[in-house]
Amino acid sequence: MTKSLFLPLLFCCSLLLLVACGAPPEVAVVGKPAPDFSLVDRQGKTWTLSELKGQVVFVNFWATWCAPCREEMPAMQELHEELPKDRFKMLAILNKDEPALADSFAAKLGLSMPILDDQANTVGVKYGLTGVPETFIINKEGIVVRKFIGPAQWNSPRYIQMLKQFMDQ
Repeated sequence: MTKSLFLPLLFCCSLLLLVACGAPPEVAVVGKPAPDFSLVDRQGKTWTLSELKGQVVFVNFWATWCAPCREEMPAMQELHEELPKDRFKMLAILNKDEPALADSFAAKLGLSMPILDDQANTVGVKYGLTGVPETFIINKEGIVVRKFIGPAQWNSPRYIQMLKQFMDQ
């Protein structure tokens, strides 16, 4: 093959590879719009993130097999109960786990927050999930304003104040 044919052929092959692979997946980035999703909770209600604009949304990815996830759940429940439901939504997204285990865990702890099922990890991929627990705070305009990797004491004054500030903006 001559040099004059090699470069155009390489360019065409590269272009075909890019087209075949498609665009890179949308990933949640602080300061950018949160990737939209629709998931069904354990009671059968469909939650669509874009329909929650105007409220601060707390999106937490977790699993029952994750000890830090289980440890932070009571504090999340307290936060869920404390903040106004018309201005704040908490969505606990079960990631790559058995829904029956989550149901049992939720019943044992008396969890009332929506638990959404993402066994297939489709939303986890959209959010660039690196593990569990991971939490994303989305402001009233649908922008990711904070990302937390690992567990937190969500009912502490520090986090309550942070969330209230986003609700008041």
